[in-house]
Amino acid sequence: MNSLSPYQLRQQIRTGLLSGQTSGLASGYVQCNMAILPQSWAAEFLLFCQRNPKACPLVAVSEPGQFLLPELGKDIDLRTDLPGYRIFRHGKLTDEVQNISALWQEDLVSFLIGCSFSFEDALIAAGLEIRHISEGKNVPMYNTNLPCVPAGRFSGTMVVSMRPMKPADAIRAIQICSRFPAVHGAPVHFGAPEAIGIFDLRSPDYGDAVSIQQDEVPVFWACGVTPQAVIAQAKPEFCITHSPGHMLVTDLLNTSLASF
Repeated sequence: MNSLSPYQLRQQIRTGLLSGQTSGLASGYVQCNMAILPQSWAAEFLLFCQRNPKACPLVAVSEPGQFLLPELGKDIDLRTDLPGYRIFRHGKLTDEVQNISALWQEDLVSFLIGCSFSFEDALIAAGLEIRHISEGKNVPMYNTNLPCVPAGRFSGTMVVSMRPMKPADAIRAIQICSRFPAVHGAPVHFGAPEAIGIFDLRSPDYGDAVSIQQDEVPVFWACGVTPQAVIAQAKPEFCITHSPGHMLVTDLLNTSLASF
């Protein structure tokens, strides 16, 4: 799978041959989180993303009913090209599926949000280990007490992803990720997880736990799963998101998102 192009990966996903998480795949290419809402909720969610760019950095927004996004890649179909989708009804997770074609509605607006998997390429290129990749796991993600800026019916707290690093590597990661604000940018916290409301790193709210060595500290980035937490609180009648770790792999190069 690591040798496949983004287009080839999407074809594998579309035919059901790939249903796992996408971390470490299509090196060098932008991956996106996704949230899909009825048009009656879209303006408020757009404002929420604009007010919370660390957690919800927008890469693209569709027109109502649009499921083809050629600006993100060849033959991209948002209904079929993510390996996992979550269905929410009135704020409750009701199902996880691999295809949403039968659920599509003409008033749905899709939000594609930058993903931390994109900046991991830059960290690996700098010689930093990404623990969940080396252990073959999904990145661990946690709910926090860090408040988001409300917008209309949307409010809540930030979800973060965590990567353990030695302190010197954490400083280097801050320097590297500051170049990529479109995919969450620099970490929001490191060390002392209890300071942001996390009390057991062995029990992530999403993803998988990873090993942390004695000389390492947990480093936390804002995470694109944040919309799932605020959507659950806002309780729209219908919503579709990606399954955590199961991203849209685009044809955009990560370097195209670097700010300097």
